[in-house]
Amino acid sequence: MDIDPDFYDAELRLHNAHLRAAANVQPHDRVLDVGCGTGQTTREAARAAVDGSALGVDLSAPMLERACRLSDDAGLRNVTYVLADAQTHPFPPAHFDLCISRFGTMFFADPVAAFANIGRALRPGARLVLLVWQDHDGNEWAAAIRDALTAGTAAPAPTTNDPGPFSLADPAITAGILAAAGFAEVDFTDVHEPVFYGPDAATAYDAVLRLRHAKDLLADLDPTMTGHALERLHATVAAHDTGSGVFFGARAWLVAAVRRPNGPARA
Repeated sequence: MDIDPDFYDAELRLHNAHLRAAANVQPHDRVLDVGCGTGQTTREAARAAVDGSALGVDLSAPMLERACRLSDDAGLRNVTYVLADAQTHPFPPAHFDLCISRFGTMFFADPVAAFANIGRALRPGARLVLLVWQDHDGNEWAAAIRDALTAGTAAPAPTTNDPGPFSLADPAITAGILAAAGFAEVDFTDVHEPVFYGPDAATAYDAVLRLRHAKDLLADLDPTMTGHALERLHATVAAHDTGSGVFFGARAWLVAAVRRPNGPARA
């Protein structure tokens, strides 16, 4: 991905405020941040956990390198990062008081096994607080870009049956996954905030073209259709320029749960 890594923090600024409030990190908390990217959420957790710590985990080495630099620049000494897959990484058992993730848990190949692995790293009674996307059609950033690039010619939009950004969109499915992985008291809160794609249409258009879902859609097009598709995309982006930035509608779930004392229902 060649997009500026800072783009994601700007894109999700309004969502991030909801995650931070729900996480409610306490001074002595030991926090695990799954899919931490450049570490914004990890650093925020570390600042709140003044007598605790925060560990950020991600699969992207460039993202983590930037996260380390930003943490050093901020003078934070209770932050660490690890390049690892949270699905299988051997975290210290029953160590963390809180696990957070800002859109970092939707791509698990086996979500029950992945959340069970994360759960083993949490002490009994520890909290899990996640942001995950709701369904495709409820997210304008996905639906409008897809419609612009495909004009109805592409395959059906991804669903909760597909691995990817919408795999945890169905509360019943997600609650079942978390229950099987050893979590209880699963709760869903609707977060209806727009995503920010840039200060103006030109910047936002360039940013959208570097997003993975836009690249994938363009790659699947007949080359003879690409020019018209890009014209439609440009018009769509321009139509979302408010004069104070380019925003697309978005809906997410803020998912909260508690680690059961007796662990997962199955290994």
